[in-house]
Amino acid sequence: MRSPICLGGRNACPPEDVGGVPGYIEFLDAIIDPAHEEHHRLLDWCGGSFDPAAFDLQGLNERLFEIKF
Repeated sequence: MRSPICLGGRNACPPEDVGGVPGYIEFLDAIIDPAHEEHHRLLDWCGGSFDPAAFDLQGLNERLFEIKF
């Protein structure tokens, strides 16, 4: 059996249902600014933390390994 593999990449995927590009920009603005009125709510919504620069190649490939051709 074969599985797809990712050879490289950068940055995290936006959270699901963030609202497209404009919503993602608003989300990032809010989570990096503790004084933003939506800061705590959006951090709770995304699971407590979010690193937009994170990229986990091994984790991604482990998930891709579950896809079989």
